[in-house]
Amino acid sequence: MKVAQDFATPKTYVSQRLKLHYLDWGNCDAPSLLLLHGGRDHCRTWDQVVAELRGDWHIITPDLRGHGDSEWVQSGHYGMDDLIYDLAELIEQQHLAPLALVGHSLGGNVCLRFSGLYPDRVRKLVAIEGLGPSPKLIAEEATRGVVERMHRWIGRQRELAGRVPRRYESIEEAQLRMQAVNPGLSAELAWHLTRHGVSRNEDGTYSWKFDNHLRVSPPLDMTRAEIQELWGRIACPTMLVYGGRSWASNPQTDGRLAHFRNATVAVIEQAGHWVHHDRAAEFIALLRSFLASQVPRS
Repeated sequence: MKVAQDFATPKTYVSQRLKLHYLDWGNCDAPSLLLLHGGRDHCRTWDQVVAELRGDWHIITPDLRGHGDSEWVQSGHYGMDDLIYDLAELIEQQHLAPLALVGHSLGGNVCLRFSGLYPDRVRKLVAIEGLGPSPKLIAEEATRGVVERMHRWIGRQRELAGRVPRRYESIEEAQLRMQAVNPGLSAELAWHLTRHGVSRNEDGTYSWKFDNHLRVSPPLDMTRAEIQELWGRIACPTMLVYGGRSWASNPQTDGRLAHFRNATVAVIEQAGHWVHHDRAAEFIALLRSFLASQVPRS
């Protein structure tokens, strides 16, 4: 496994009074490329991608709030509006626009919505399984109504308030847990992700860095029509990447692709939800080709 060496510069910025962490991989005279990880992940998830692309790009890899080395929200509430604001602040404060964005899962969802809000600030966009729940799941959720959704969310929040983060006796024990969740990971990659994804407790045990409250999604969000409006505003070339073995619904077959102006779907057949881990070489080749293609003149 080829991963980027630890020559990145750790940096922080402030968004809504939170100190948020990111890595700056140098090459600042090159075009900007920001890679945004998914839920309960961290910025080092991109190290294989960074190793291959950092020679051509100024790469930034943030930790979302509540993840990695970024601060947690005291309320335990992680709304999409706040995550989008954090991305907007980082891009604004570091003068990164116009830039290319790549996001996985939750990070892909954030990148898509940001690109619809600020279409002039994004040159290229890649979302790995980032459209969120399928139309079928959204329709099923809508049948529950706001009262049921709020009751369920309050119950889950109460459960999490009393939940103590799991402690592992060693990093190796945590690594085994990670591989059980994603059997497609090699032992080498699982070790790399685990050692960057845990912190040591006072008693010498290890726990995951992410906030346990991330395990439950907020009960309220933009409407489906509003999200589709943002997709339709995205002006840059867009690639929606899916794994052929993933549980995620393909937007080319479920109708969501029709809401985009300039998007294509790429399926990597032997990959699951973590496409950039499961088939790293194929994904990187696909990404490199997409990023290198000429941006049409407006």
